[in-house]
Amino acid sequence: MSTPDVTVVVAVYNTMPYLTACLDSLVGQSIGLERLEVVAVDDGSTDGSGEELDRFAKEYPGTVTVLHQPNSGGPAAPSNRALGIARGRYVFFIGSDDHLGPEALERLVDAADRWGSDVVLGRMVGTNKRYVHQAIYASTEERVDLFDSELPWSLSNTKLFRRDLIERHGLRFREDMAMGSDQPFTLEACVRAGKISVLADYVYYYAVKRDNAQNITYASRFEERLRCAEELIGFVAGLIEPGPRRDAILLRNFSWEVAKLLKADFLDLEPQVQVQAHQRIRKLAQSYLSDAIIERLAADVRLRLLLARDANLDRLCQLIRQQRDKKLPPLTAGDGRCYAHYAGFRDADLGFPDEWYDVTGQTAKRMVKLTATELTWGRDASGAPALVITAHCGWAPLAELPADVVQVNIGELAVAANSLRPFRPGTVVRTEVAVDQLLTALPSGGRRWQGKGKVTVLGGVASAPLRADQRLAAARRVARHGLRFHLVTASTDRKGLVIVTITPMTPGRVLARLRRMRPSRGK
Repeated sequence: MSTPDVTVVVAVYNTMPYLTACLDSLVGQSIGLERLEVVAVDDGSTDGSGEELDRFAKEYPGTVTVLHQPNSGGPAAPSNRALGIARGRYVFFIGSDDHLGPEALERLVDAADRWGSDVVLGRMVGTNKRYVHQAIYASTEERVDLFDSELPWSLSNTKLFRRDLIERHGLRFREDMAMGSDQPFTLEACVRAGKISVLADYVYYYAVKRDNAQNITYASRFEERLRCAEELIGFVAGLIEPGPRRDAILLRNFSWEVAKLLKADFLDLEPQVQVQAHQRIRKLAQSYLSDAIIERLAADVRLRLLLARDANLDRLCQLIRQQRDKKLPPLTAGDGRCYAHYAGFRDADLGFPDEWYDVTGQTAKRMVKLTATELTWGRDASGAPALVITAHCGWAPLAELPADVVQVNIGELAVAANSLRPFRPGTVVRTEVAVDQLLTALPSGGRRWQGKGKVTVLGGVASAPLRADQRLAAARRVARHGLRFHLVTASTDRKGLVIVTITPMTPGRVLARLRRMRPSRGK
């Protein structure tokens, strides 16, 4: 019996009808049946998956091998059993609800042979809104470094592995982990590998999120996720010496597995469970969250983890609620920066630096939410007729900044605000748009232009439609531009958007308007 080039391992538990598409994608691979071995292990399925496997084994004898066993509670045990009988020079792992591109295995094996690679990643994408981290697939690379690339963010086992590497180091899946058991396997394989390569030239793998969201990652309970985080971090600490290499991997674990435990569902836990979870997460952070990792964390994740490490449970829950609501808390501006009053801000007991609360880049989005309160006609500083737009911003510190950080856009015309003044609780923005500016910048006839507010402040730029909470309208105004007259209208539409309409007036329309304006004398 010839040695196949690649053995595909499929751990199966209740994945119909996705399983059929998975198996079809395997037996239809361009590499050909003679170079392929599929070892599928039915882990006690009850939905017909076992029977579907047997159908494929009968239809493709010599290619598809099926083993049946009682349910083990996770993919680790069936994957290990399949590895025990795998014969291919390479091994590839696939989720039984996922599928491959038609040329995936041929391309992967060819690259591994050509480059002498021990591990090869093929571009993987999510379907049905399943998230797959894409950074590692930015370009095809013959060699990537585990500790100096985006690879730590892509440690699923859905890769091509040289089987000699697996057997030489006795690599197997952790059967004591109900979820996340593929990460220790993949991580150690990558640590031991002589060369790791990435192929980004083709969609090799389609990761499917089931309609019932029963993939093990999505269905897992909080306790399982917490234990997974503890096991993964413990494994990394045992495999890699302290220092930059370990930090590169733990950055992913703290950013992903640990930080996700401190999101909105944490607030729904029973109080005693919250206390215990906080204690366990605090222990992880105290033991392994180095300064080098802290510096590289995203700002929102850093606060979550450090409050879990250094603050009490009430303060941690306060932050989680603030982040859940996705609204900036009160802000403090100073020295050209802006800081959000998230939990722990300027708390002397914690001593966190202000820069951890820096939301300068986000403040423009907050300030730009202008609500129009009045549309009227007046005159600008030069005495010229002008459309006066008054709006309100809910952010009081805006009044302390120069007026020109705010501008109002009408079509392509951009006009800086003339004044910002405090008005509790917020700021009143007044903008004077000279009529001549409108007619010069917006000369087309029969057109409507939507008003927008734009803020450029503290390093951030944002714009949003200019809306009103009530019906607003300025009196229609006839204005002359050159030899032509125009009718200018400023009002809000049924959605509350501020709209400026300019309509050229023909001589007939002008005469008709003059007649309407002339007092009736009677006979």
